[in-house]
Amino acid sequence: MSNVPALAEEQRTVPLAHASPKDWQRIPALGCVPDTMLAHVIRRERQGDLQRAFQVERVAAPRPGPGEVAVLVMAAGINYNGIWAALGRPRSVFDIHDHSLHIAGSDASGVVWAVGPGVTRWKIGDEIVIHGNMTCGECAACNGYDPMACERHRVLGYETPYGSFAQIMVAQSQQLLRKPPQLSWEEAASYGVGCFTAYRMFDRAELRTNDTVLIWGAAGGLGCFAVQLARLRGAIPIAVVSNEEKAAVVRLLGAEVVLDRTKFPDIAYHPGETSEQQKRRLAATRAFGQAINAALAERGLPANGVDVVFEHTGQATFPASIYLAKRMGRIVICGATSGYDLTFDVRHLWMRQKSIIGCHGSNAQDSQRANDLMCQSRVRPVLSKVYNVEDCARAHEEMRDNHKIGTTACLIVAPRSGLRNLAQTLEA
Repeated sequence: MSNVPALAEEQRTVPLAHASPKDWQRIPALGCVPDTMLAHVIRRERQGDLQRAFQVERVAAPRPGPGEVAVLVMAAGINYNGIWAALGRPRSVFDIHDHSLHIAGSDASGVVWAVGPGVTRWKIGDEIVIHGNMTCGECAACNGYDPMACERHRVLGYETPYGSFAQIMVAQSQQLLRKPPQLSWEEAASYGVGCFTAYRMFDRAELRTNDTVLIWGAAGGLGCFAVQLARLRGAIPIAVVSNEEKAAVVRLLGAEVVLDRTKFPDIAYHPGETSEQQKRRLAATRAFGQAINAALAERGLPANGVDVVFEHTGQATFPASIYLAKRMGRIVICGATSGYDLTFDVRHLWMRQKSIIGCHGSNAQDSQRANDLMCQSRVRPVLSKVYNVEDCARAHEEMRDNHKIGTTACLIVAPRSGLRNLAQTLEA
């Protein structure tokens, strides 16, 4: 789908032990894509350990094909799919595409550095962010239904070999969006996957005014946008967090009700649980539901469960999600960071006529609408940490270990935080 260089085995490079920040920050002449570039590269034989998997290499730079653009990457957002790519689980990315290297990264901010044939909406020098979903543009889904049903849909930087943890990346022109001018490069790189996915999830769940929505991981990279977007829609966000620091953040973002899941330590499902553990989990789930209903009743709202559950953790929370949704409620899910095999009492699903709705990323229109809210400052990024370019592996480790609030980003070509455009970057 992307016109990327096929690297022959003899062209493979060895990791660079001493690539300095200044090496990363060298900016070529506008419009000139260099022959090679620095990138944080994953190889099949290094998968399994994050520090070992991500190694800096000098590799051939990709060139834009028809309908594509080359982007000079100023900053890249940290997403969970980079962790999956580095670990090689649940499936190796090298079993998805046939390249010998993988460069992770599905979020980026940067500058259009070259355009391929047929690109008319974007020009060299445009400052952009991207959405991560690549489509063929030719099938029926792309031309009248929904590009997310594209026969050849791929997630950039996960199902394709060239993502944003490199000086140059190639994206389809339909993936480009105007960078909010008020945001720094790192702020702009941090929100795409989380904000755009949350926007589409609420569309898919048909979230309405005064609907109650339970948001797991509400202070994380998805949840922080779910809280804001739910509030914008006139819904009632019920935020689930794990400590008081995160509780304070989600309250500022607009959460109506905040629950600390650590006060219900038995609520998580664990594979292979004993009958006694199951009893404790079911009791904790009922207590959690009672706490939600009590908080709703205090606000004069119906205390009979939630209209929508915003799911992305999967195995650990899904049984509770099914239980906590009210009759005719909707559970919308976009991921499963705690595990993919879901176990739940299906009677709660059919007897109470609940719906499970899958959601994966966002199409160009979803992304455009969500990005417009960001440009208008009606939604804002919650960027808690910015990493230097050499700290790519550590950034993914800290995400895996849940050592963050909101989103995080990594500088790539941008020499420091706080820069908002190409002119400032060239002067820095």
